Amino acid sequence: MTAAAPKPEIQAAFEAAKGFMPVGEGLALYAAAVEAGALGLPLLEVGTYCGRSTILLADAARAAGVTAVTVDHHRGSEEQQPGWDYHDPDTVDPQLGLMDTLPAFRRTLHGAGLEDHVVAVVGRSPQIAAFWNSPLGLVFIDGGHTDEHATADYEGWAPHVAQGGLLLIHDVFPDPADEFTGQAPYRVYLRALESGAFTEIAAHDSLRVLRRTGAGI
Repeated sequence: MTAAAPKPEIQAAFEAAKGFMPVGEGLALYAAAVEAGALGLPLLEVGTYCGRSTILLADAARAAGVTAVTVDHHRGSEEQQPGWDYHDPDTVDPQLGLMDTLPAFRRTLHGAGLEDHVVAVVGRSPQIAAFWNSPLGLVFIDGGHTDEHATADYEGWAPHVAQGGLLLIHDVFPDPADEFTGQAPYRVYLRALESGAFTEIAAHDSLRVLRRTGAGI
């Protein structure tokens, strides 16, 4: 069966948005979100940034009649701070001198016509996960790349993936040379497999797609 693909205008909005997800991985994310949407449960991502991947989740959610939820404190992860390679000065609040990607995110969703299909939760992932009590059809982990943050995202959100639902982990780089950018997500990916709760069903470059098939996490 051919994987679901976004309409040209949705893909164009995705490609035009600020962010770091390559097109191929975005298409894989979209196909997974369409599949997971059939469960009739919300689709959640950790790590909004400026809404590039949110566009794809929101469009898939719209088609399924569910809601996309995106979680971020919008102050930028470690590698997006001043002095780092991924820093974008346009995302700095000129009054506070701090990263604030929330305005860019809102413009992204508005431009794509998807505001009504997304709930943006502004706050730190572990704090929000601690009171979350609803099952999810999909969890997409794409937040901080330290062991502390990647582990907290996994521990906080993976238990909420419904049976048959999907857990997606971005920036999985097995090569130890990628210690800063992808080793923490890689270790979380291995942990998910070792838990017996998830089975890998696809890999697209640095994106891993796992299905919830077991009980223990």
